[in-house]
Amino acid sequence: MSTEHDALHQPSAPVVTEPVPDLQLQMLIRLIGQDAQATLPLTLVVGGGFLYGDLISHEAWTAEWARSLRGLDGPGAEVLEHFPQQVDQAVVDKQGHDTPQRLPQWIHLRDATGVTGSDPVVMPLWRGRLTDVSGWSLGKPS
Repeated sequence: MSTEHDALHQPSAPVVTEPVPDLQLQMLIRLIGQDAQATLPLTLVVGGGFLYGDLISHEAWTAEWARSLRGLDGPGAEVLEHFPQQVDQAVVDKQGHDTPQRLPQWIHLRDATGVTGSDPVVMPLWRGRLTDVSGWSLGKPS
């Protein structure tokens, strides 16, 4: 047998790998996304630290983010008020429809707490890329 036609003995080109989000977590996010009122306590491992809070839908996150932007003062505050809806509309315009065609790529938490050292960081809303999540668990630390 010649090694010329044997794929196992052929030199291989470098392979570029990309982080892949956890399929089960993507499906869980899609499930929560079916009800804007649904929440689920969740703990994530992100960047070597823990992050926990309530998993919420993209729709709930957008509404709460818009509400928080309405509370801002200063120059340009009124421009930011409609920013979340404008971003969502731009995505719809680009896709040509408002139904997601692929699994979620982002995760949204409410009342999130990040723990990487001794001082936890509390955030009312948090959004992160799923490819940055290296582990997760249902529930929050006691």
